[in-house]
Amino acid sequence: MANDTVRVAIIGGGLAGATLANALYKLPHIAVNVFESAPEFSERGAAVGLSTNAQAALQESVESLKEVLQKAGSVPIASTRLMIGSGPGAGSLLLDFAGMESEPELIVHRASLLRELLAPLPKDILHPNKKLTKIDTSGDGVTITFEDDTVSQFDAVIGADGVFGTVRSHVVKSDQDQDFSASPGGFWDCRVLAPFDIAKATLGEELFKLDRQYGWLGDGAFIMHDVLENGTLVQMVISAVERDPPKDRKRPLTREFLESTLSSWMEGPIAKGVIDLILEQPNPQGYSQWEHKQTPTYAKGRVCIIGDAAHATTPWQGAGAGQAFEDVMVLAALLKNRVTSPKDIDAAFLAYDAVRRPRGQQVVDSSRGTGTILCGMDPEAGLDPAKLMPALGPRWAFLELDPKAHIAAALEKVAEFS
Repeated sequence: MANDTVRVAIIGGGLAGATLANALYKLPHIAVNVFESAPEFSERGAAVGLSTNAQAALQESVESLKEVLQKAGSVPIASTRLMIGSGPGAGSLLLDFAGMESEPELIVHRASLLRELLAPLPKDILHPNKKLTKIDTSGDGVTITFEDDTVSQFDAVIGADGVFGTVRSHVVKSDQDQDFSASPGGFWDCRVLAPFDIAKATLGEELFKLDRQYGWLGDGAFIMHDVLENGTLVQMVISAVERDPPKDRKRPLTREFLESTLSSWMEGPIAKGVIDLILEQPNPQGYSQWEHKQTPTYAKGRVCIIGDAAHATTPWQGAGAGQAFEDVMVLAALLKNRVTSPKDIDAAFLAYDAVRRPRGQQVVDSSRGTGTILCGMDPEAGLDPAKLMPALGPRWAFLELDPKAHIAAALEKVAEFS
């Protein structure tokens, strides 16, 4: 029997949505369209780290991934070093991850990666300036309405519209007893880019002999820097414990505020230089890290959510983007192999939820705990190097995943819901 055409709407044109479009647009039985609320497709934030796990997930969805990453200016990271940034041990090496992976982690500018993911997609499936306002599942399929009063109908809607997305509000209903909306994760961060030569001159040549990622642990905060855009830019991040989340989720960063936040760091080797580089930016802002502490389901009928819309997390384990790519990997495999007509969508989405949601929640919870350790706030480890090593060492092991086995588990699950 010939396959029916399955009409799929992706809401959100960031990394998750663009990756899913790459996985679907060539499938003969899928007609996919991508709707982005902003006037143009864009990504906020400086850079994203791609572990070998994230790269393997991307490989399942994106043709010619190596070429895509090269064009995006990705930089292989020779090693990741964790350093002590404050207190008596400031400047000392805690841990070096050099050589722990057969393939290096890559660092890539978010905007550049999105540009290359969008490049192969047909222009007529990309729709900017389309803000979703309503989802109606009362009839056949799913009817979606946009702010400009246009209405479209699809067989399936996939929300990749971020932490506070409209699609999540449809799939996950909060009530007076349980609130499943995003909430502060307990930290804020600021991410900026500086030209490589300026960053090297400010922070010291010793830190740039190799393309390393550096993380600095200290009292109440964490500093990170790494190289991207083919070695021409340096990303710098300050993250810190947040005890008074601002209502609009952002705060202006002044020298007074940064020096107060990092008061116990100021005699160390990194804080002064990073503060200077951040304050050279126009209107620097610190953004609250928000997360989904609970999510009862990723799917409701023919509507589901992926990426930050499903499992927004704090960034402490560098796994947020990788989880989005895993979502896409699994969902695309289900749509390719288990969906031949619209009637198959419900079971496929439930199988996706069953396989992906436990892992997504584990990342959210583990990341929050990792942030506590990296900011020196763990009651057992503090900033004691002898205690930090065993506290941090095992926290990344669960992220390792066999992509083929994960996909197979989802494909097998469909039978339970059919």
